[in-house]
Amino acid sequence: MDEVRRARDAAPGADLVEVRLDGVNRPDPVAALEGRRRPVIVTCRPKWEGGAFDGSEDERRELLLAASAAGAEFVDIELAAAFAPEIVRLRRGRGVIVSIHRFGGQAGDLQEQTRAQRSTGAEVVKLAVEVDSLTATLPLFELGVRMQEEATDGQGHVLIAMGARGAHTRVLAARLRNRWTYAGDGIAPGQLPPGRLLDEFMFRRIQPDADLYAVVGAPVAHSLSPAMHNAGFARAGLNAAYVALEARDADDFVAFARSIGLRGASVTAPFKVAMLERVDDCDPVARRVGALNTVVIRDGRWIGANTDLAGFVTPLKGRMALRGTRAAVLGAGGAARAVAAALKREGARVSICARRANQARAVALKIGVDTGPFPPAPGTWDVLVNATASGSQPGDLSPMHGIALDGEIVFDLTYSPEITPLIAQARAAGCWTIGGIEMLIGQAERQFELWTGAAPPPGLFRAAADAATGWKAGARS
Repeated sequence: MDEVRRARDAAPGADLVEVRLDGVNRPDPVAALEGRRRPVIVTCRPKWEGGAFDGSEDERRELLLAASAAGAEFVDIELAAAFAPEIVRLRRGRGVIVSIHRFGGQAGDLQEQTRAQRSTGAEVVKLAVEVDSLTATLPLFELGVRMQEEATDGQGHVLIAMGARGAHTRVLAARLRNRWTYAGDGIAPGQLPPGRLLDEFMFRRIQPDADLYAVVGAPVAHSLSPAMHNAGFARAGLNAAYVALEARDADDFVAFARSIGLRGASVTAPFKVAMLERVDDCDPVARRVGALNTVVIRDGRWIGANTDLAGFVTPLKGRMALRGTRAAVLGAGGAARAVAAALKREGARVSICARRANQARAVALKIGVDTGPFPPAPGTWDVLVNATASGSQPGDLSPMHGIALDGEIVFDLTYSPEITPLIAQARAAGCWTIGGIEMLIGQAERQFELWTGAAPPPGLFRAAADAATGWKAGARS
């Protein structure tokens, strides 16, 4: 319980702290509340509803009754618990949360379930549903508006979609008309740490009618784009919010975005090519490359754009003249297409080098460049660009592992971690290195300008990205 109290009082930025007794070997409700600095929710979730408590229901009842008697501001009890009516009656509904948690995609009739919760007289009803797609979260947004309209006697609600594809519901609590949201360091699937929720997503400034923008990909939880774009919206004083969406596929994203009224999107792997077929029109760059990274939505029309080229070329041109140089591009996805097109436009001799030779040939034919072996041999390149995901996960090896690096510049588009295996290998070999953060910032600044009509203030996106990662400005080479 000492550990519980320390964690309770250290929760950064919290207005209300949930204390989980089901995760403690000797739970003590009175000790859980002792010396608290902020209001507390006491929860003892049983295993049969996704928690860790494996004792009897009588034992759980005694723990929650003791928490209520000790003055807990809120007590959370499952609708299915036999003693739920007793706790509601004792507190006359005040400070009682009646919860339902649905796992495995078996949500059922959400409206009927929340109606049953409200009929108990509890002050707050909580419904948490595990989802496997973005579109599966849409009923929650519809339900939130309806519940607010029908609420009586100060009743509130908290609606959450659990899992990576429901993480945006934790950010858009205002849109769901939720009483509050939950944050934590991965305590629940799809949950965000308090620091990210407050600093990167700027949770406290999000209004129910905010214009919505997003980065879509799979995976996408690591993205720095929310930190940059939300900083831009805040500085410009815009009623807008930017979230991260992990889509099941491109169609899942499109259906969700059209229904929710998205105003624009950053598109990342693996959807850069697929999204080209799902926009109404696109700029010449995206059409030539065969991939987009930006969607601008105006009056219901979806316009695709590619800002990767500008984001890639700017830091590279500042280091060397590209005309006539030999450039090897690792990968054959949307980012590789943009990089190859940008290098060709600058007069470089480009080779696409991918593990799948047929994909490399298709991209090379589309862009009008050459193909080369994967990995490229020493002595065949001056500029090496990694446009694969290799190096982004713990334990990854460099895509050039075991191959001598004897060119001039190595540019790794991966930006997390800051020093990837390839960057470390290149530095050890004496090459100049450029990290992916350079390209990320450049393309994001252009996206922001396409959406809002004005570029962000110089240095703002870099400062936001640095703050989000903890990297020190100027530490890159």
